[in-house]
Amino acid sequence: MKRKCAKEALSYIKDKSIIGLGGGTTISYLVSYIKESELDVKIVTPSFETEKLCIENGLVVLPTWSVESISVAFDGCDEIDKELNALKSGGGIHTKEKIIASMADEYILLVDESKVSNKLEFKYPVVLEIIPESKSIVEKEVRKLGGIPKLRVSNSKDGVTISDHGLFLMDVKFNKEDIIDISVLNDKLKKIVGVLDTSLFYNIVTKALVVGENGVRLIESKR
Repeated sequence: MKRKCAKEALSYIKDKSIIGLGGGTTISYLVSYIKESELDVKIVTPSFETEKLCIENGLVVLPTWSVESISVAFDGCDEIDKELNALKSGGGIHTKEKIIASMADEYILLVDESKVSNKLEFKYPVVLEIIPESKSIVEKEVRKLGGIPKLRVSNSKDGVTISDHGLFLMDVKFNKEDIIDISVLNDKLKKIVGVLDTSLFYNIVTKALVVGENGVRLIESKR
C-alpha cells in the first residue's frame, strides 16, 4: 500500500523543480520512483537517512539553507485528522520539517488509513524542542495547559536525547478530552519562552494522500 501512495505522490512532482522529502518507508519508495521516472529535480530534506538514500540513487540534494522556495514537499506523520492537523513526533526533527514545509507551495503528507481520525486523537505526545536552560519553566507552563512533560531519553545514549540543533526534546502527553481548540493549544505552546517549535502541525499541511484497501484518496485543505 505504501508503494501505491508513493506512486500517486509522483504525479504531484513537476520536472525541473525543487522538492522536499521527509523520512520513512513511503518516502524511500518515492525516491526510487523519482529515479526511475528520470525527473529532473533537486531535493531538500530534514532527514539524514533520506539524504543518504537520495545520494546513493544519484539524486541531487541541496542544503536547506540555500533554498528559499520549493514546489512541493512530501512527508509522513504519526497521526492526522480530517482538518489536516497532524502530529509528527517520532523523529524529533519537526523544526527542520516545518522550515521545509514553510518554503513549499504544497506540503503533502503520505499516510495510511489507520493514522486518520475525525479529530486528532493525541495518541502520541506533542514534542517540544527546547533550549536546555528553559527546562523547568517549560515543564511548569505545559502542566498549566494539562500536559504531562517528560524529557526524551534514548537507550543508546546516556542522558537526554539531543536534537540536531543541540537542544532538548520534551515529550508532552495530552488527553484529547482536555483539548477544546487545537489552534489555542498550538499558540500557547509556541509562546512558552525557550520553546523553539513543536511537533504539532497546525495550519501547515495542504493535502494528504491516504492509502487503504480501496486505493488512494485525497484530503485537501479547505482553507
